[in-house]
Amino acid sequence: MSTTDPHDAPVATPDVVLCPEGPMLLRGRHVLEDADGRRHETTRPVTAVCRCGKSQSAPWCDGTHKLLPPKVRP
Repeated sequence: MSTTDPHDAPVATPDVVLCPEGPMLLRGRHVLEDADGRRHETTRPVTAVCRCGKSQSAPWCDGTHKLLPPKVRP
């Protein structure tokens, strides 16, 4: 007789994580469409996508959200 230990089960990680007052993190392969309709494929294991709309490297996050007052951060 075999038993399964629930602690041995793999832990599921979400593909999309919204960071409070920060970017959206994408895990794995994704394709995003920017405001101009251009498609961008993610190339890293984890990619930070801008949610504040102020990044100079949009659609990617460049950390600009950290300079914004807390009440206007995403």
